[in-house]
Amino acid sequence: MNILNRTPSKSLPPQRLPANIHALSPWAEEFPPGPVRVRAFAEIMADLSRPVPPRLIRTRQQDGATIPYIPWHTINHLLDHYAPGWEGKISEIRFSNDRIYVVYALTIHASDCSVTRMATGTELLKGTDRQGKPREIAFGDPSSNAESQAFRRAAARFGLGLHLYEKGHGG
Repeated sequence: MNILNRTPSKSLPPQRLPANIHALSPWAEEFPPGPVRVRAFAEIMADLSRPVPPRLIRTRQQDGATIPYIPWHTINHLLDHYAPGWEGKISEIRFSNDRIYVVYALTIHASDCSVTRMATGTELLKGTDRQGKPREIAFGDPSSNAESQAFRRAAARFGLGLHLYEKGHGG
């Protein structure tokens, strides 16, 4: 079966996670213990589509607006919690005169299928100051920023943090 990037998975062995993994989670109070087995894709999607607790959401200023976002490392933890065994990779990197473009592929393995969704991220490479001299314009390096954006967007394609894009949440 290959419908919407869904391919049947071969029988996957049960996930073996440390017994104390839930105790290590910084958001153990908001989320129930994570699964210790591979679950059906619909179950994983239902969990990932739940709104993320406000305390895990950060904001940044952009063009005078306050933009909410979920940091990449929080998304990483949430995927580990709800979709153990997920995989991600940069599938493409391109450059223009002033930008880097990254395509990120995120795969979630479930008991009934494996699903891959892709998204892009971009970042300006350099800007100029008032005197026209080149300067760095972003916190961190452009390639990491573009990868982070692409990773967050790929996770949103599975529902994670998608509520932040709805009207009233700054999206």
